[in-house]
Amino acid sequence: MASERQQLRVGTRLGKYRLDRRIGVGGFATVYAATDTLLGIKVALKIPSLDYVSSGMLEEFRREARLTMKLDHPNIQPIRDATFVGDYLVIVAPLAEKTLDDRLKKRIAFDTAFSITQQLLEAVAHAHEHKVIHCDIKPENILLYKGSHVRLTDFGIAKVAQSTISGSGTGTVGYMSPEQAMGKPSARSDVFSLGLLIYRLFSSNWPEYPFRWPFPGAENLRKRLHPDLIAMIRKSLAIDPHQRFRDANQMLREWNKNHLRAIRYYRKHRVES
Repeated sequence: MASERQQLRVGTRLGKYRLDRRIGVGGFATVYAATDTLLGIKVALKIPSLDYVSSGMLEEFRREARLTMKLDHPNIQPIRDATFVGDYLVIVAPLAEKTLDDRLKKRIAFDTAFSITQQLLEAVAHAHEHKVIHCDIKPENILLYKGSHVRLTDFGIAKVAQSTISGSGTGTVGYMSPEQAMGKPSARSDVFSLGLLIYRLFSSNWPEYPFRWPFPGAENLRKRLHPDLIAMIRKSLAIDPHQRFRDANQMLREWNKNHLRAIRYYRKHRVES
């Protein structure tokens, strides 16, 4: 547990930053909404616990920063700056309005779910195109800005894809594929996590292990989505990774091929219902 001297209180000043409120706490770091008092703008600060500010952690952060900077995309959260203020490592990023986890507490309209899905697929496809596997796609790591603009964040445990990938099963239980839980992540594992999220967005239900179709909420899905998009979701959630899309680029192409007929399908059935 962090010592008293490591606890930062709301209202504390760290250099030019004033901590306005705490918006997220994890085992590794705390995220604050803050004000850059020099520029007069709101920012998000990720501040690792002093217990973790070691040479090993710094190397992990440098790796995350290099990966994130490599992924220059409007749907991927950028790192604006990283600096030490006293003993604290301060990682600066744009401040979002909320996370997808926050947004999922209320019903999501079809058009909003559709937009979030499109943006999320494009973000992960961009990462996969650059051989980066996220490994922890979950609602807490999806940030929403004004107008439901989506940015994927936290590439801290991302892996650079090789011809053979080995891992430790890092990720968040409940959002990861069976093979990733066994320490064998791949781009197909991110596809599985995307499928879980898309299913939740359109059905209001989370699929759970052992992931046998039909999942809870399948009837809601059939009312809102064209059968071809339901087939796409089912393929992304196949237990055997080789039966899924090979990466998010292939999944995005399937989505784009069907998204116009999906909109027409929804509008037609909404009028008829």
